[in-house]
Amino acid sequence: MTIKEAQEVIDKWITSTGVRYFNELTNTAMLMEEVGEVARIMARQYGEQSFKKSDKEVNLGDEMADVLFVLICLANQTGIDLTDALEKNLQKKSIRDADRHKNNEKLK
Repeated sequence: MTIKEAQEVIDKWITSTGVRYFNELTNTAMLMEEVGEVARIMARQYGEQSFKKSDKEVNLGDEMADVLFVLICLANQTGIDLTDALEKNLQKKSIRDADRHKNNEKLK
């Protein structure tokens, strides 16, 4: 699925199954909540925190998909073409960071 297709599929899902989009502020808060759930798993799976019994059933991929879903909702609501935005962002990074990381002593 392309990013454009994902934006279209999610828009169709929202307007049929989801009834309508939550407002932008609500979706921003939901995005932060979903990112927090990813961070919680990362801290336990790759960091130094231990899992609680209630954490054992978590699925990192599913939580990342939740982040992507809400991000796409926000893009749809605000008229952002994520394919175009990502392409422009990668171009910006390629120019700005052409030598930055190669010259970073911390990465050697």
